Amino acid sequence: MALSDLFTNVQLLLRWVHVFAGIVWIGHLYFFNFVNIPFQGTIGPDVKRVVNPQIMSRALWWFRWGAMITFVAGLLLFTQLYMYDPVSGFGPSLAFSGEDGITGRAVWILMGMVFGTIMWFNVWFIIWPAQQKILPAVRDGVAPDPALPKRAAMASRVNTYLSGPMLFGMLAANHYGAVNFLTAVVAVALGLLAIWWSYKSAPQVGKSV
Repeated sequence: MALSDLFTNVQLLLRWVHVFAGIVWIGHLYFFNFVNIPFQGTIGPDVKRVVNPQIMSRALWWFRWGAMITFVAGLLLFTQLYMYDPVSGFGPSLAFSGEDGITGRAVWILMGMVFGTIMWFNVWFIIWPAQQKILPAVRDGVAPDPALPKRAAMASRVNTYLSGPMLFGMLAANHYGAVNFLTAVVAVALGLLAIWWSYKSAPQVGKSV
């Protein structure tokens, strides 16, 4: 029998939207960093002029709106679970704090939110503004300001590294719960190591896989 209370059904819907949009966002982030950036170094300006405005405009649309929807749905979900109680109304719930202070679950989710918020900011206020200037320049055959691609690439690389520990924070909140300084450090280190390994092990363009 399906659950009938509105609180639980809204929570499921928000979780679905948050995860779906997150897959779109992080999937494009990994495409840009593990596939597209190495590929761009192998093609000339004539090819870039034709290909990039087409594929990058589409990819960046999904990328930035995936980030926005993930961010907004995540804030709504956090509010519902950690800052609202169906009985007492708005305010820190038992999932956020209790007699012993802030819960381990809340520590994990806040860690994930801090990393996720930095990533969202980088998308909307660094990467996308830079790409709005880069893509028209490439389309017109004009060299963009060299600082713009470097700025966008750096923010994108930072986001890629942050995505590893961010996912630990998001998942551990519901599936691990307990936390101390050591477990948090290990989670961050493992997340960063996974991304570093992904960069190092990704096949180079033109080489067999």
